[in-house]
Amino acid sequence: MKTWKKIAIGAGAAVVLAAIVGFTVYQSHKNVVTVQTGKAQRMDLAAVVSASGEIKPKTYVNIGANAFGKITKLYVKEGDQVKRGQMLVQLENVQSAADMDAMQASLDAAKTDSVAAEAGLNTSVADLNRAKSDAERSDLDWGRAQGLYKDALISKSDYDMQKATHQAAVAGLAQAQARVAQAKAQKDSADGRIEQASANLTHAADVLKKTTYQAPFDGVITNLPVREGETVVVGIQNSPGSTLMTLADLSVITAEVKVDETDIVNVQMGQPAQVTIDAIPKKTFKAVVTQIGDNAIVRSTGVSTSQQISTSQEAKDFKVVVTLNDPPKDLRPGLSTTAKITTATRTNVLAMPIQALTLRTKQQIDAQNNPAGSVHAAAPASATPAKTKKEDDQQGVFVIRNKKAIFVPVTTGITGTTDIEVMDGLKEGDEVITGSYKILRSLKPGMTSDWIEL
Repeated sequence: MKTWKKIAIGAGAAVVLAAIVGFTVYQSHKNVVTVQTGKAQRMDLAAVVSASGEIKPKTYVNIGANAFGKITKLYVKEGDQVKRGQMLVQLENVQSAADMDAMQASLDAAKTDSVAAEAGLNTSVADLNRAKSDAERSDLDWGRAQGLYKDALISKSDYDMQKATHQAAVAGLAQAQARVAQAKAQKDSADGRIEQASANLTHAADVLKKTTYQAPFDGVITNLPVREGETVVVGIQNSPGSTLMTLADLSVITAEVKVDETDIVNVQMGQPAQVTIDAIPKKTFKAVVTQIGDNAIVRSTGVSTSQQISTSQEAKDFKVVVTLNDPPKDLRPGLSTTAKITTATRTNVLAMPIQALTLRTKQQIDAQNNPAGSVHAAAPASATPAKTKKEDDQQGVFVIRNKKAIFVPVTTGITGTTDIEVMDGLKEGDEVITGSYKILRSLKPGMTSDWIEL
């Protein structure tokens, strides 16, 4: 036989042998399920709640217009540092200043009238005292005249004259008492006009004061939407008034974030947090939880549920405020931020990858002890809505033991970023199936290693 024929026959035999080997390998792997695994091991674990929001100063105020008028002077510009009591804005105040001057003049006139009324009252009191004295003397003379006339010691004309004098003295006393009462009324009226003028002056002073605006505390002007010459208005009913500026105390900076309603139960006052700011990448700031909102906020509208008339099934958040321990000086209110709040920590606990956790029914768990036949991976579930967890569902993991995928119920604790605490059911070093999700979802308890490829 020629050499080339021998080579051709050898090559053909090698191809046939390779095909047989390939077909055998293919058949042996045809029904093999490929899975990923992880191990239960001890580690330090921290449960973290992540929420987004924005930077806000702890203390800030929107200074709004309290009077209608034109801005005649702006003493600050955006970004200025101001001190408590420093002048910020001056509105046109010609009319209000004139009103105050008029009220001051009215008050001065009322006080002068009161002084005059008091002098008149004193004069009337003096006249009354004199009238009392005259009436007492006349009463004595009248008594003596009556006795003398009875004893026929004086004439009838002297008796009548003494009687008339007495009656005139009594009338004078009554007149003096009436003048005193009148003077007191005039004094009370003058005092009332003083109070009225004083109230009018207070009103005018308040109106005038509302044309000037001073800083209520030390801070920074973070927003200045108005200019000199603009006219500002006061808010009425549902119409908001003009906002002159925003003053913020940047000595204490907070991050106001919205925490999902499913996580808010784990957030408590004083818990530590890590804050990242989009404008300052690659830098983390330490913070602490200082405020937790009591009312839920509807995520789609941003309105508190306490302000809604009807109930809503929409997703809700809760406002949480974390205070930065050492904020940088270049922070600005409104910067987007993310806070990661540490709600619980565990040291040297047994943990496993969180994706290994799954649910199985009691019937499926019992089936893994059934020795009859081989157990294969179930077909993928149809695309139907997820059902509510049944009462007999148990959470657990698939552990590779004795070349089998054994479903083991577990009791879990806190959840970290990628791992979850195992409180019961596993021991350190156990190898658990972590994926893929499709295989883990359809994997049946008791599958042998003949059907699993690690």
